[in-house]
Amino acid sequence: MMACVGLLLSFIGLDNISGFERFTYGFATLEDGIGLVPVAVGIFGLGEVLSNIEESIGKREIFQTKISNLLPNRRDWKDSAMPITRGTVFGFLLGILPGGGHVLASFASYAIEKRFSKHPEKFGQGAIEGVAGPESANNAGAGGQFIPLLTLGIPASPVMALMLGALVIFGLQPGPLLISRSPDLFWGVIISMYIGNIMLLILNLPLIGLWVHVLRVPYPILFPLIVLFCLIGVYSISNNIFDVFIMVLFGIIGYLMKKVRFEAAPMLLGMVLGLMMEDALRQSLIMSGGSFSIFLNRPLSAGFILAAIILLAIPAVRGGKKILFSKLAEIEE
Repeated sequence: MMACVGLLLSFIGLDNISGFERFTYGFATLEDGIGLVPVAVGIFGLGEVLSNIEESIGKREIFQTKISNLLPNRRDWKDSAMPITRGTVFGFLLGILPGGGHVLASFASYAIEKRFSKHPEKFGQGAIEGVAGPESANNAGAGGQFIPLLTLGIPASPVMALMLGALVIFGLQPGPLLISRSPDLFWGVIISMYIGNIMLLILNLPLIGLWVHVLRVPYPILFPLIVLFCLIGVYSISNNIFDVFIMVLFGIIGYLMKKVRFEAAPMLLGMVLGLMMEDALRQSLIMSGGSFSIFLNRPLSAGFILAAIILLAIPAVRGGKKILFSKLAEIEE
């Protein structure tokens, strides 16, 4: 249900094919659609602050302890081995896709790990699988974005678009010939990734004590600072005050979603995939003259549709079984 809400939010703005306005209601700022960042910051930033304020009234104490067990133990490695593997594969494959593949990979990995977990109720309460999988997917997705940039000259994200512009400024043309014409640049980028990860490891492990000190900041000081950083971050992206209003609105919505236990990750997935899905759907219908049979004539698309139907049917079947067994138990009693 939340994924459908995300799809509806992604349709706000100008139609990519006809150019007509959709769901803008006369607001010129909505012609570019609703940005993913204001929505995400509102739900996961402001919404969490509101939720924590409610929980911390008279209940929560300031974090006071010494740092121990800095490195993962054997149990941590065992619990996070498969999430890291799955997250790396998903992150790499989705990172290649244009349009926020690494963001999509993080949320997809979290949803998958929660589905695979034997204790999904621990997610959001410190489960290591919920950290290891999405972080691995995010890192792998960030590296995967270089593949379409360096091999085809197609930027997969705004950051890659900036790098493409920088390469063009220096007279380099990303594409199939980049490896042979500028091997020093190509392999230099790859080596820089390894060096960057090693430097992050060297910096983060000794400085973890400094980051943990943030948890000792009193909540009446910490929460306003978080809100301030959220406001500055959202406004600085496009210098648009309307994005701040969007963030505040979705912060309240995120708080209410947390109260009624609605997942926010599927909604953001729907926002990321919405326009790409619509473009692909309409392009296919234009190719087929408006016939939906094109999705069944191609083995690949038919296979994906069948897999989607099966994945949608599995929870319904499980829920039906639970209801049936509960009814039978009541009849036996």
